[in-house]
Amino acid sequence: MNKALVLQSDFGISDGAVSAMHGVANSVDHDLKIFDLTHDIPPYDIWEASYRLWQTVTYWKDGTVFVSVVDPGVGSTRRSVAVQTGSGHYVITPDNGSLTHIARTEGIEAVREIDESVNRLPKSGESYTFHGRDIYAYTGARLASGVISFEGVGPELPVSSLVHLPVKEARMVDHSVEGMIDILDIRFGNLWTNISRDLFKTMDVPYGGAIEVEIRHDGRTIYRNVMTFGRSFADTHKGEPLVYINSLDNMAVAINQGSFAKAYGIRTGSNWVVIFRKMEE
Repeated sequence: MNKALVLQSDFGISDGAVSAMHGVANSVDHDLKIFDLTHDIPPYDIWEASYRLWQTVTYWKDGTVFVSVVDPGVGSTRRSVAVQTGSGHYVITPDNGSLTHIARTEGIEAVREIDESVNRLPKSGESYTFHGRDIYAYTGARLASGVISFEGVGPELPVSSLVHLPVKEARMVDHSVEGMIDILDIRFGNLWTNISRDLFKTMDVPYGGAIEVEIRHDGRTIYRNVMTFGRSFADTHKGEPLVYINSLDNMAVAINQGSFAKAYGIRTGSNWVVIFRKMEE
């Protein structure tokens, strides 16, 4: 048995919330290995929670249990679920769209709704605002440690019933490639798109070549400029923009030693569209 539990939330680490989740998990099984994916998801940002799960999950051994708690609807009628992914991992989360990226890439094999009459921290029945501690960390630890099986989480649900966030698929349009800003490389402010290297390369733009980049938000052009397609940041001068291939083999946009996101107020999601156009020779 893997006995590994990975936690993600938008709680931050300035108070005791994350430590409380660790404590609950540890109380279930002292030998359980507990790790943190991140607790710096922007508050209520379900899209980023979904992306960070996808970015991370497959690098962990199959059987690992992930708990993701970014939950604007805590205390509402939204469901609490556990899923088994196509890559053999488990994710416990509110059913609010935080499984969108994994469903598209790894697939969801099975879904269970958490039975809170069984899988809830003892003596927490009157609390409805800290489900991350009372339900998700507790259930995740029970599953990861083998106290319960996946079937023991609760009743089965149709995979098709899961909530998904809207996604704009990358595609070729005439002589350009169009996609969306999937996520920000937070520390450096780079824009990571959902346009794959293979799709981009259908335009036959060589390294060092010029590419026009347009960014739209809700149909309005926010940015438009010609920049270099580079192998790395060394291919441009400080302060210059460039297009490059990121660590996930997708296309990204950056400013050398600057934050593209801050410079132009760029965010993420299906309403942030990026278009790459090959320059005419």
